[in-house]
Amino acid sequence: MTIEEIKNQLRKKAVIFKTGGIRPTSEIGESWIGKVDWQLPNETQPQDETGKLMEPIMTLFLEGLDYIPDALKGIKLITIYLSNEFWNNIGGGEYSKWFTIRTYDSLDNLVPCNYISSVINPFPLVPELKTDDFPSWDNVPDTLTSAITTIEDQEGLDYYDVICENIYCEHKIGGNPASIQGGVGYDEGFEFVLEIVSDEKANFNIVDSGNFYFGYNPQTKTWQVRCDYY
Repeated sequence: MTIEEIKNQLRKKAVIFKTGGIRPTSEIGESWIGKVDWQLPNETQPQDETGKLMEPIMTLFLEGLDYIPDALKGIKLITIYLSNEFWNNIGGGEYSKWFTIRTYDSLDNLVPCNYISSVINPFPLVPELKTDDFPSWDNVPDTLTSAITTIEDQEGLDYYDVICENIYCEHKIGGNPASIQGGVGYDEGFEFVLEIVSDEKANFNIVDSGNFYFGYNPQTKTWQVRCDYY
């Protein structure tokens, strides 16, 4: 297998989200960090198992994006809330119990709400398509690691120098997880679809400059969440 063939198998599209830099409109279709502005009429701000309100950490409108992973096809909006109990339970490995993740297949019946985080500075998010998102070495599929190792050994080359083009450690939909402490794996049926990273501008620090990695199972419509940090 040639280097170019390996690249073609690893290279993925992703939509990254830059924080701020535009004048907010608060209109439907605008993604945010630290704020949720839309819900269904029968919904309220979710509470965690202790009865406390959960923090609105992100609103992501998928309709109109230049790329959406197949697993998320048909979803128009994702809103994500985090329990403050998460910070007392770091190290559990699977963190979905501390999240409420709402998905919407239609925008027709949404009504405005005004949930603003008490810990994150809210900013609108600006989407940008990337076509060259590569995995870190720990997230390279097992089917390719042997071929890459052979090239490294025979030609004295390094994965990060000659194969990996870009690793986007950004808020993003699609692409590859930009993990810090090793590979990101999920149970069968789940695939990585979304990443939320520590965001200095929004004053959002995930433990120690860490990231959240969201896996989705489109058959069961359930989520698994991983986290790592420095």
